[in-house]
Amino acid sequence: MRTQLMEEAIKDGLMPSCPIIDIHGHWGPFSGIYFPKPYGDGMIASMERSGVVLNVFSSHAAIFEGFEGNLVTLRAVREYPERFRGYVVYNPNEPQTWERCRKLFEEYEEFVGFKIHPGVDNYSLLGKNYQPLFEYAHQKQALVLSHTWGGDICGAKAVRGVMEKYPEIRFLMGHSCYGEWEEAVKVAQDFPHAYLELTAAYAVGGLVAYFVEQVGAEKVLFGTDAPWFDPHYPMGCVIFAEISDEDRRNIFYRNAERLLGIELGD
Repeated sequence: MRTQLMEEAIKDGLMPSCPIIDIHGHWGPFSGIYFPKPYGDGMIASMERSGVVLNVFSSHAAIFEGFEGNLVTLRAVREYPERFRGYVVYNPNEPQTWERCRKLFEEYEEFVGFKIHPGVDNYSLLGKNYQPLFEYAHQKQALVLSHTWGGDICGAKAVRGVMEKYPEIRFLMGHSCYGEWEEAVKVAQDFPHAYLELTAAYAVGGLVAYFVEQVGAEKVLFGTDAPWFDPHYPMGCVIFAEISDEDRRNIFYRNAERLLGIELGD
């Protein structure tokens, strides 16, 4: 049976009554792939086509080039304050930058949390150089988006180890520990502040509905990895999952509203 949001998406290609917050985005070029329009107006045009009202991102410069890339993020959010918020990227291979990362987060409202990428940095989530970040995020109940993927470096077992020690982190499992679905679900069930994030995972048939069934739609957030992927495809994966419109609203924006401390309204 078609629901209201299904009908809107089929008719218009977006849902006028349901805003979308993309909690997992990026910004700028990357040497390994060609992005046609990975900046402001190009990103916003893609967002407009699919009804994404806010993108929370880490710049490729911050992930791949070091701390100074966070200033690229800051400048971008300042240029488009209505459409973007940023993550401060911390690289555990450069522990001397932690204090600068902390100050960025504290001093600039453009940043709403931290992003880490254990896969790119080849550094386990359980490594000692993440401890200053995790201790701080635990104390401040701060948002941390981590790349998570099946395996030892940043799989579900490592996430569980972090949450057992730092349960007050608002921890987003980027890609939902890709491939370790049952283990990721168990982490989200066992820790109130551990969340499943759908980037890439949305493409696995039946997975969105499985997540909702197992942990509730309140523990699942929408992300796209834009500009790596156009928002329309992941949006469709949620729209046509076997879940309710209330579940879809939680995934598309309500959960992110709560974590970010903002209110878009229905």
